[in-house]
Amino acid sequence: MSNDAPDPIDLHRLRALAERAVDAALAAGGQSADAVALTSSALSATVRNGVVEEAESAEATDLGLRVFVGQRSALVGVSPKADLAEAAARAVAMAKAAPEDETQGLPDPALLATAIDADALDIADAARPRMDELTDRAHRLEHAMLKVPGVTNSGGAFASATRAGRWLATSGGFSAGYLTSRHAHSGTAVAGEGTRMERDSWSSVRRHLADLADIAAVGRIAAERAVRKMDAERLTTRTATIVFEPRAASGFVGHLLQAVNGSAVARGASLLAGKLGAKVLADGITIRDDPSLVRGLASRPFDGEGLGCGPLDIVADGVLAAYVLDLATARKLALDPNGRAGRGTGSPAPTTTNVTVHGGSGTMEDLLKDAGTGLLVTDLIGMGANIVNGSYSRGAAGFWFEGGEIVHPVSEITIAGHLADMFARARFADDAPGLYIVDAPSVAIEGLTIGGR
Repeated sequence: MSNDAPDPIDLHRLRALAERAVDAALAAGGQSADAVALTSSALSATVRNGVVEEAESAEATDLGLRVFVGQRSALVGVSPKADLAEAAARAVAMAKAAPEDETQGLPDPALLATAIDADALDIADAARPRMDELTDRAHRLEHAMLKVPGVTNSGGAFASATRAGRWLATSGGFSAGYLTSRHAHSGTAVAGEGTRMERDSWSSVRRHLADLADIAAVGRIAAERAVRKMDAERLTTRTATIVFEPRAASGFVGHLLQAVNGSAVARGASLLAGKLGAKVLADGITIRDDPSLVRGLASRPFDGEGLGCGPLDIVADGVLAAYVLDLATARKLALDPNGRAGRGTGSPAPTTTNVTVHGGSGTMEDLLKDAGTGLLVTDLIGMGANIVNGSYSRGAAGFWFEGGEIVHPVSEITIAGHLADMFARARFADDAPGLYIVDAPSVAIEGLTIGGR
């Protein structure tokens, strides 16, 4: 599959733009500066009931310029067609008027990434599908969904291809960039009718087109997940073991990642603030963030401030081993930075990359058998997890199981507990599917409250 149109992603142009912005900032009176230039080109197609609803093409280039005057700083977004000298002068004036902040400033040169090899990560695919190819994929995925018995409608099928580039330049001499790609297809199937209607979706997202899951398989999984939700029941309020399937478990692990984010910790707005070295998960469990995974969906050769970034164990053998830090939060917490700055054209902020969970055992089916009776959660609704005080209450749907076997689907319930207790009691399987940026295995947690009728 190829697109004969010229490739709009030009790293040389991005480099020139970022470096000219830094030079303009210094010429305008800034003592130091950095600039991030980003560009992207995306095609996407959406099909519903055999009709192409959307066929979109989008290209964008953006620039973020950050200027330092002493320990004062300012950041401006700049159009690539704007007058860089005027934008830089405005940024310097803003920085001079800003309050002092001792956490601001460029990194020590010793922390900067060296021997950068973005090609080794293999995160930029040469394949550039045409719009007609994306539309055909969406049609085929929808056709696979609609063939499954019990499916009554399509919620739509989608296919996309995105290429992007970024370049970071600093007045400290760092100047580097890299290309990325992302391919995806997904579908949403509808089963039943009227008040008995259920829906579910499935997707595949990869850096390389050739790595995407089979189109028919994605459509079939979306359809089967919708059909099996039919005739769901509400439960009475009770306490039970909850088993999260991997897709839902990714969200559960995500709550821990929110609680170890340096921004929250530095504000004291996390139940894990001050808990480095404390036991937070079961013995043997390690949660690792690794930006160096080949073809990883969040892999990168350096972070948003130019720091080197290797694998980081956030939890090691059940013990909280690290917070997720950019430079500013590391300075606030008097900790060593660990190369976790994410950045668009705005200010850097701590972010994880490819997160995996290690040390569990067995499969989801093993967790169901060991629990005997409980709730298998496949869907979570709402944002009811408070990382400050630990309260957890979210809408959920899934399946009630007895004797380790599925009995019937369940909907319109809530599950509640306290995050610290949930982390401590979590029992992880070893069945992470390799599908998600936070790639969690199934998880079982005893003693959660189910709110029902």
